[in-house]
Amino acid sequence: MSNDRKLLRALCECAVFAALALALSYLKIPIGIGFGGFGGSVDLVMIPLILCAIRWGVGWGMGVGLVFGTAKFFLAGGVAVNWQSMLLDYSVAYMMVGLAGMLYRKSKTAWLAALIGCFGRFLVHYVSGVTIYAEYVEDIFGLEMTSPWIYSLLYNGSYMLPNTILAVLVCLLLSKPLGKYLRAEDLRK
Repeated sequence: MSNDRKLLRALCECAVFAALALALSYLKIPIGIGFGGFGGSVDLVMIPLILCAIRWGVGWGMGVGLVFGTAKFFLAGGVAVNWQSMLLDYSVAYMMVGLAGMLYRKSKTAWLAALIGCFGRFLVHYVSGVTIYAEYVEDIFGLEMTSPWIYSLLYNGSYMLPNTILAVLVCLLLSKPLGKYLRAEDLRK
């Protein structure tokens, strides 16, 4: 396959992955503080981002995550207290899911790629919680909170842990049926 055709294919597929993630963002279970508090949900949006990163690599994966995160903020009811929280909690956080591409074209370790991408996203949310949302620290899970470090860990963990488990399991289940696709065997013709 020529480089021009490969580039066009990458652009088209990445657009489809971003659109699929955006469509999936409307199907969610709120799980933030108090189940429906001010943020956090369980959904399947990271699955297309992870699969894209495995197939096309870190650069494409991070690009798709950036596009999706920004689109999610503007088109799927994003909430932010300022422009910095918009950038961190949407654009940069989902961009970090593209780190799953560190396991470029390795379908058998799709579960590990999911873990890497989810951890990257969690780290950005954690930093956002410690820096931007520190002034909003409140009691969580019946515990009195005084430390933004612990609060951010508990709050972001309350929705990122279920999302990570879900992403790892789904990627594990899809790794065999999508193996040839993720290894890009169709591009070698």
